[in-house]
Amino acid sequence: MGGSLTGGPLDTGELVSPAAGGPPLRSRRFERSALRSTLIALVSTVVFFGVLAWIVVHAPNWPDVQRSFFNGTIWNQSVPDIVPAFGVNVELFCVSEVFILVLALVLAVLRSLPGPVFFPLRLLATAYADIFRAIPGILIIYLLGFGIPALQIPGVPTSTFFYAVVSLTLVYSAYVSEVYRAGIQSIHPSQEAAARSLGLTQFQALRYVVLPQAVRRVIPPLLNDFIGLQKDTVLVSYIGVVEIFRQSQIDQAAAFNFTPYLVTALVFLVITIPLARLVDVLIARDRRRFLAGAR
Repeated sequence: MGGSLTGGPLDTGELVSPAAGGPPLRSRRFERSALRSTLIALVSTVVFFGVLAWIVVHAPNWPDVQRSFFNGTIWNQSVPDIVPAFGVNVELFCVSEVFILVLALVLAVLRSLPGPVFFPLRLLATAYADIFRAIPGILIIYLLGFGIPALQIPGVPTSTFFYAVVSLTLVYSAYVSEVYRAGIQSIHPSQEAAARSLGLTQFQALRYVVLPQAVRRVIPPLLNDFIGLQKDTVLVSYIGVVEIFRQSQIDQAAAFNFTPYLVTALVFLVITIPLARLVDVLIARDRRRFLAGAR
């Protein structure tokens, strides 16, 4: 009775362990609940995938599927060819990403320019984003990779790698520009107004105040787009670039077996899943910062 009136343990609503110096009972209950939830999740996961594996291996045609997709000998023969070919995908990704980041930012800025005098620029930037988001990427790759070299214009490159980079840049710049634009529009107008009141021009306010905040906010969705770009580099195989997917097609045709495709899938899993988890970490960090700032 007196403890609750004089600021004892009952004031905080927290139960104390009977043992001297022991952790609060509420904390111990929370730990037991978390442990129980983890064990239940672990057991249910093992049971689910165990049942799924049993269904697959007991299917009537499982031996044929195993020979066609899980051939250990062909797997070992394909890995030395397929894994190094992934370097072409990485090169495509890195080169395209540089151009995408620059071109997409220019498009986003053009679409954000206010006033009627900039309407033609906004119209062109909008038309670009609409067109290249509407046309499937594989069609852009086909049109550029086969169409332009067929014109045989003197001085125009004929390298398939060149047109692969151009195609990926054109397609993904349209998507990334919308991510940038969303970031720019998320900045409160008072930020620009405060910058203008300090004597900065509209361009300086955009460059030094709006864009740095906008880019920082859109890093997680940008990483999501670049995960998609890494996967879509396999599309350029259709115009003759020998990258990881094209190499797996070559190995598959030579062995009359689909195991090389699984090797390719595993390589993408090893690369893509850590990137996806990195995106989750960044999103969670930004959410914590936002909640901390809102308090």
